[in-house]
Amino acid sequence: MDKFNMTDMSVWQGRQDPEDGELALRWHNKVQPWQADSEPGVVLLGFACDEGVRRNKGRVGAAAAPLAVRKLLANTAWHLGRPVHDGGDVRCEDGDLDAAHDRLAERVARALDLGHFPLVLGGGHEVAFGSWSGLNLHLGGKGQVGIINFDAHFDLRMKQELASSGTPFFQIAEQCAAQGTPFTYACLGVAETANTQALFARANELGVWYVLDEEMTPADLPELLNGLDAFIARCDHLYLTIDLDVLPAAVMPGVSAPAARGVELAVIEPLIAHIRASGKLRLADLAEYNPSLDLDNHSARVAARLVHQLTK
Repeated sequence: MDKFNMTDMSVWQGRQDPEDGELALRWHNKVQPWQADSEPGVVLLGFACDEGVRRNKGRVGAAAAPLAVRKLLANTAWHLGRPVHDGGDVRCEDGDLDAAHDRLAERVARALDLGHFPLVLGGGHEVAFGSWSGLNLHLGGKGQVGIINFDAHFDLRMKQELASSGTPFFQIAEQCAAQGTPFTYACLGVAETANTQALFARANELGVWYVLDEEMTPADLPELLNGLDAFIARCDHLYLTIDLDVLPAAVMPGVSAPAARGVELAVIEPLIAHIRASGKLRLADLAEYNPSLDLDNHSARVAARLVHQLTK
């Protein structure tokens, strides 16, 4: 795919069970490089960047996440009914985050234009602005896009001179205002102790629907699903972004800011399934996995499981 066709497929290798034939396939048997004539399916795009984390005074290392997640995905059992293509990585090795966002947006838009479902593997949560920009480019600013963010943090810090992993949704709100489209944002799993009063005030000013982590237990699922239904009904298109630090630290140790409480997978996964079932999900990404802080690939396995959940 001309300048996009820079995918290293050597990572897609793993166990073979020939005695069980087609029923024993794994992701490494099925993932193909993204080409211009690829059958519409899922396109994996890496955002190998943690410049935003560095600017936000976090612990860097998330730039290595796309490769680490692919390695765990490679040996994951295959249960999908649609093709998966690897579209390679966007890198930010020169500190120019704005240019990296532009490159990611171009790839996301192209994938959408060709009928694919883009799934972006971050990188720090600065990935969100590039992902959303690609969807916005594809849609031409038309239709109401609902952003659903599973996250302990609002990431609504005001952009001063430079964007960071703490500013993406404030940047999106600014872009929405500039083009005259609504900013429709849900942040689920917010940790009160990890967000200042200023951030809560900004979320209220912007009309954000948010739910605290302590209000996201299995017992709360019926109410959460009703809230999701009301949010989804307002939207024509959905963008789902998952900051992995929303999960408990025991489940997701490999992040810059591990959660003191977090939200269980037993809650996150049914919500993902509900969002998928709406038929409005156009784009998803994972953010903040940091392999240098992982324990025995524990976090990478969870990230790979979430990719499986998002693509079923």
